[in-house]
Amino acid sequence: MPLLQKYWPTLALPAGSRVFVPLAGKSLDMLWLAERGHRVLGVELSPLAVEQFFAEQGLTPTRRESRYGIHYVADNIELICGDAFALDAEALADCAGVYDRAALIALPPPMRERYASELYPRLPASCTGLLLTIEYPQPEMAGPPFSVEEAEVRRLYEPGWQVDLLDRRDILAMQPEFAKAGLTALATVVYRLERPRG
Repeated sequence: MPLLQKYWPTLALPAGSRVFVPLAGKSLDMLWLAERGHRVLGVELSPLAVEQFFAEQGLTPTRRESRYGIHYVADNIELICGDAFALDAEALADCAGVYDRAALIALPPPMRERYASELYPRLPASCTGLLLTIEYPQPEMAGPPFSVEEAEVRRLYEPGWQVDLLDRRDILAMQPEFAKAGLTALATVVYRLERPRG
């Protein structure tokens, strides 16, 4: 959340903009974005996670079905219980922003390729967003979460997106469970993504 709070304003998205949150789970980041006046569109495969998100926030969503899955809507948050890969350009057409804190690093390498090459091109031109990853010596831990190095991020997203590295910080001391698991290094990395017009 601190990284979201620090870097989200750099996107300069106006209130009312729709923000896509892939593999959203029960992320409180969706609430933070909604509180900033954004319309949040999340997608999550687990019905339990979707139900728990609304229950834990004391929200009573309306439900409807579409070809994308079951849509749960409460206030400024719409969470689709379904497969992110089933979302097409029409579903994402009015998304001005994207926030990925947990999706890319949750996927093993072949699925990361598919995620970046299939889902991201469906976002509209001039869409902008934040991508958060982690980096650690992959042989030291099986994952998920997986280590995704800067070179891989650039290979996956460029040239379709402009990729700007905003922040890289050592967080091993703040994550004792990872150190206990045998990691000798752990960093979190923030990228700004922008899809050019045309």
